[in-house]
Parts: sequence; structure tokens; C-alpha cells
Amino acid sequence: MKSFKISIALLVFTSTICNAQIKNAITETVKIYGNCGMCEKTIEKIGAINKVAMVDWNKDTQMATITYDAKKTNQSEILKRIALAGYDSDHFLAPDDVYAKLHGCCQYERAHKSEAVVDVAVTMAQDADHSSHSNIAEAPKSTQLTIVFDNYFAVKDALVQTNGSMASEKSKVLLTSIKAVKMDNLAMDVHTVWMKVKNDLIEDAEHISDTKEASHQRDHFMSLSQNMYALMKVAKYEQPVYYQFCPMANDGKGANWLSKENAVKNPYYGSQMMSCGKTVETIK
Repeated sequence: MKSFKISIALLVFTSTICNAQIKNAITETVKIYGNCGMCEKTIEKIGAINKVAMVDWNKDTQMATITYDAKKTNQSEILKRIALAGYDSDHFLAPDDVYAKLHGCCQYERAHKSEAVVDVAVTMAQDADHSSHSNIAEAPKSTQLTIVFDNYFAVKDALVQTNGSMASEKSKVLLTSIKAVKMDNLAMDVHTVWMKVKNDLIEDAEHISDTKEASHQRDHFMSLSQNMYALMKVAKYEQPVYYQFCPMANDGKGANWLSKENAVKNPYYGSQMMSCGKTVETIK
């Protein structure tokens, strides 16, 4: 009995820490099907997003406690990701081929399909079909981030020219394109990264657009570029993109940026040191 009380206290303590880390926290309970500790590890890992969502799954009861930031995600998006990893819930069914690839000990007894349970593969196909028939204001999911990347490159080009006014205007367009992204239409791996970087992208774009002082813009362009790099690594671009590095920027600490050209055109110094830097990675 004593050990049981300690376990309960520990669970409450852990939950309290989680809620403190996740803003706008909502906690819900839902059934997710699985069998073992391996299932538990996978379900909790796939469902979690740093400081946005966490999942605590009990293999004995098959009940999951989901805590998430209601302004950044929702229960359906979390359960979709878990279903795509092979685990049914009372709301979404995993694709049959993904379930079949689970380890033998993880292949639980599957729920029967009903109107209340949706095949996650069908919902993804419906999302894609809706996107393909959407109008220009609702860009297809394949082009949403292309627009964001193109606007980033426009800001970079303005800083290469040390043109603070142009950088400010281009960043306003960038900010609009970031806010217009429909994250529900993003692929799951892209969606996960997008959730991590979106707010920082918005903050840096706002700072760059709010001033015409190139030095201040360049300070925020450094972190803007880091987050764009993380996003482009999973979302890709329609052509090779070059991740470049200047060792002199950031008070000698160095800073990176992305370019559609392999030839170095330094956005941190412009004409003062136009060719200072090198390509350190090619993203294809």
C-alpha cells in the first residue's frame, strides 16, 4: 500500500511538472491500443512534442493521458501521429501495412471499424484531396513552405545589399506567409518541426520587419536562419539549397544562412565582406 501511494504521488508530481512546462495546457484521457513496454515507449515518443505535448500511456489499462498546448495542437493531431506509427485509438485506426510491421509482441487485438473510428490513412488522403482542389488563398501543402522559403531568401538578398528598408518590407511578406501556413496539411515529420520553430520564426520576422536598421535585422536573421535550416532539412526545397557559414559574424562566433546559390554572398556584412564564408552543407 505504501509503495502504491508513492507511485501515485510520483505520477501527480510528474504531471504537475509537465503542466508547468506546457502553456495553455489541456489534459485528456483516451484509449490507445497496445501490449507492452515497447508499445509504451513508441506511443509516448511519437505523441510528444517538446513543451507542446506529452503522452503518458499505461500498458495494463491501455489508457493514455494526453497533455497539450491547446493553441498549438489538439488531441486529433496527436492521435493521428500515433496511428501513423501503428497504434489504433478509439478515434483513429492505423494503416494496415504499418500495423503489420509492428514487432510480434506489439501486435494487439485490433478494434472493429465503426463510424466513430476513422482510418487515419483515409483522413490523410482526404486532406491531400482537399488541398489539391483548394484555391490560391489556400495553397496546396506542397507549396506552403516553398512560399515561406522564397520569402526568407528575399529577406536574405535585401541584407546582402544592406538595404534595411527592403529587408523590412520583405520580412512583412515573410511574416504573412508564415502565419498563413495550414499546419494540418503538413506531413507528420514536417508538422513536428513546424510546431517547434513556428513561434520563433514569427518573432524574428516581426523584429526584422519592425526596423530598418540592418544591424538589428542581422541579429535576428541569425536565429531566423537556424530555424529555417531545421525546417528545410525535413520539408526540402524544389532545388538544392546551400547552408553557408561566416566565421566573422556574431562577434567572431560565426553565423549561418541559407542560399539558393553556391557562390557566397554574405548577408551579415554585404559589400564590406561579400565573399566571406563558405558552403558547409548542401540540402537536396
